[in-house]
Amino acid sequence: MYFTGFADEAGDSIEIQIRATQAMGWHHIESRSINKINITDLSDHEFAHVCEKLEENDVRINCFGSAIANWSKDPRDEAGFKEDLESLNRAIPRMKRLGTQYLRGMSFKIVKDVKPDSAEIEKHIFEKLSLMVKICEDSGILYLLENCMNYGGLSHNHTLRLLDKIHSPNFKLVFDTGNPIGTDNHIGTPPYQKQSSWEFYKAVKDFIEYIHVKDCIFIKETDQIFPELNFTFPGEGHGDVRKIVHDLLISGYDGGFSIEPHLSVIHHNRPDQLVEQSRYDNYIEYGTRFMALLDEERKTVKV
Repeated sequence: MYFTGFADEAGDSIEIQIRATQAMGWHHIESRSINKINITDLSDHEFAHVCEKLEENDVRINCFGSAIANWSKDPRDEAGFKEDLESLNRAIPRMKRLGTQYLRGMSFKIVKDVKPDSAEIEKHIFEKLSLMVKICEDSGILYLLENCMNYGGLSHNHTLRLLDKIHSPNFKLVFDTGNPIGTDNHIGTPPYQKQSSWEFYKAVKDFIEYIHVKDCIFIKETDQIFPELNFTFPGEGHGDVRKIVHDLLISGYDGGFSIEPHLSVIHHNRPDQLVEQSRYDNYIEYGTRFMALLDEERKTVKV
């Protein structure tokens, strides 16, 4: 078992991200962006610098937090899919250089102008995702599907349908504890209720490879893609974090826990230096609190 996290929430540079990771005694980063650029899109020179700093500090990238097939990508958009393939083909040699096995990916946006799980939409999703998973399989990489605001996140049934349609040992799940809270549960007929993190987790548990730790409380819908949420420290929201961690420990889970706080607040009229320090401190506190939560749950089970 190990701890990791989206260290770009602690700071933009790889130096700050490494410092935050080491401050908690960790050795892994789930890399999403460095200096506000996704790791798959860094220049070769910038990527070489990242590799150098990681090697100097004995820190590893355990997962590439890619934007492939994410909540902004229409599955019918062939030009967008070509960009995803290019991104994947840039990521693979970088992952091999870093010894990284996990690629976080999604399953395309929830299309609003047609039924989001219509036969037309599903055909595009299944075909495109199958191809990308096959590329990963051929390269010895695991495509980890996140239950975010995408097709697979419509409900646990949709995630299971993807797993049924895409047969590959390299297609597994990264389960995010916070994502179900603001997401409609597209089972049955509307109006839909919000999802339960615990119920979603139980339904897909057998296919989970990796965990994202996030917690929040639903506030209201918005006219944007995402609803308004109040993000909290782990265990303080409606993400069933403690309950899920407890069950994982009972089940013998020995993988990674990756924190994604989403708690950083930009304080207006404050010097940039104080804002950046607050961001860094928040990440450390979140990770520290999660480790304490896990230790508390570990004491209640025999592992």
